[in-house]
Amino acid sequence: MKDVVVKLIAEEVDFDICEIEGLLEVPPRSEMGDYAFPCFGLAKTLKKSPGVIAGDLALTFVKVLPKEIERVEASGAYVNFFIDKGIFARKVLGKDYGKKVLKNGKRIVIDMSSPNIAKPFGIGHLRSTIIGNSIARICEANGFEVVKINYLGDWGTQFGKIICAWKKWGSEEKLESDAIGHLQELYVRINATDEFDDECRLEFKKLESGDFENLALWKRFREMSLVKFQKIYDLLGISFDEVSGESLYNDKMDAVIFELKEKGLLIEDAGARIVDLDDVGLGKVLIQKSDGTSLYATRDLAMALDRKKVYDFDRAIYEVGAEQTLHFRQVFGILKKMGYAWADDLVHAAHGLYLDSDGKKFSTRRGKTVYMEDVLGEVVEKARGNLEARGDCDNLDERARRIALAAIFYGDLKNNREHNMVFDVDRFLSFEGDTGPYLLYSYARASSILRKIKFESKRQDIKYKDFGDLEFALIKKIDLFDNVVVKAYEDLSPNLIANYCFELAKDFNEFYHGCPVLGGESEAFRLEIVEVFRVVIKKGLDLLGIETLEEM
Repeated sequence: MKDVVVKLIAEEVDFDICEIEGLLEVPPRSEMGDYAFPCFGLAKTLKKSPGVIAGDLALTFVKVLPKEIERVEASGAYVNFFIDKGIFARKVLGKDYGKKVLKNGKRIVIDMSSPNIAKPFGIGHLRSTIIGNSIARICEANGFEVVKINYLGDWGTQFGKIICAWKKWGSEEKLESDAIGHLQELYVRINATDEFDDECRLEFKKLESGDFENLALWKRFREMSLVKFQKIYDLLGISFDEVSGESLYNDKMDAVIFELKEKGLLIEDAGARIVDLDDVGLGKVLIQKSDGTSLYATRDLAMALDRKKVYDFDRAIYEVGAEQTLHFRQVFGILKKMGYAWADDLVHAAHGLYLDSDGKKFSTRRGKTVYMEDVLGEVVEKARGNLEARGDCDNLDERARRIALAAIFYGDLKNNREHNMVFDVDRFLSFEGDTGPYLLYSYARASSILRKIKFESKRQDIKYKDFGDLEFALIKKIDLFDNVVVKAYEDLSPNLIANYCFELAKDFNEFYHGCPVLGGESEAFRLEIVEVFRVVIKKGLDLLGIETLEEM
């Protein structure tokens, strides 16, 4: 209905649509109207006071009111619009919120999760997995074809360290019983001293040169890691269209270096090779070390070029931690200098850190690794315990899993992705307040109401009139859903969906407590509201990667 008000204003005011949408307000109280347009910005042009302008506009609007607007009133410097509740309710409740959005013919590639092989799936990679998955779903809801890529950290100097440590202290027995744990132990041990740095660099040099022994070790460690990671992805209910890694581009980096040289961008510097981005404020980027080994920037350039060739994307999103911001700005900057206009279609969707209860970053280097498998297991067990304490023991395992994941996913996604956040399991699992379980409970409550009477829609027989503020507030909140989904895509901000779902659930629960659904003349109308709420919040939660429960 907002679009009707905007169109009416646009016909009389010399502002564009976007300006009007930005200015239009929702009054704090329903008796002040449903929308309010401030006239302060017109005072200078029209050389009248805002109050006079508001009065003049109100008189003009009255003569041309569309049927959707019941009346307009001037109040101080504002023009207040009162929409026809019956027409509005019919429009909102009549929409098919569950329909599939038609593809818009454009493709988006999303780089997400990206754990490091031969290391535990740490809690830090969970953010990229959860946020990236939600962004992918939001893009799909906006009509894009989405390709989700898990780009593993499976190459680089750290593998020289792991291989060196394995050759010195590795145990076949420990590797067979707990491969990732043992490799992590070795990695921490060799990082505790710089005594073996030269040996580690040599081992990586041999790996890049195709040394048979080192390559066999690397492949073995990679396969062991993938098996472990897949168990976590299965539990999370998250899948990928492609699983690749930095190693995929080992044979493509020479071509990148050659192209940089041909285009006059490669500079020799103390035996190493760099690209100078000082002119755009991004410093000098190391492309190849003096010993001939490559770096992240080299591989990421090769990766971007390859993905454009394979997928011909319209947009590529890298859901990676904020600590990599400079790196991606440099990679995108080099691609622009290489003459690739599509570099402007590359986006770094940065996220902040998960923090420990002491407010400090989790760190594998200091041996304080938080294992994702253990975290998930802990949350599932706590959810299970909560259900058992309430005597809810039917289908216990699956319900505990869904509640646990709703708690974790929502506990993360309700925050601005760029902010750091404390990972607090007990707070996430609460059934009260701004939490995932609260949203699941709200959905289950709506399902329970409809299940009691074996609900079938009678929308065509409903009289959309004579309803109260609680009903109207919920209908208005439902109406915002499509706009929120669009805005969430534009900003790549799942928190907009999460916050909307919480506000929607609050309005539903206020409606539920204040408006008896079953019985009385309003039963059919209120049941229709419950059903549409149920459809919308389910779709909203799905965009967050959260599976609903019909019973809690």
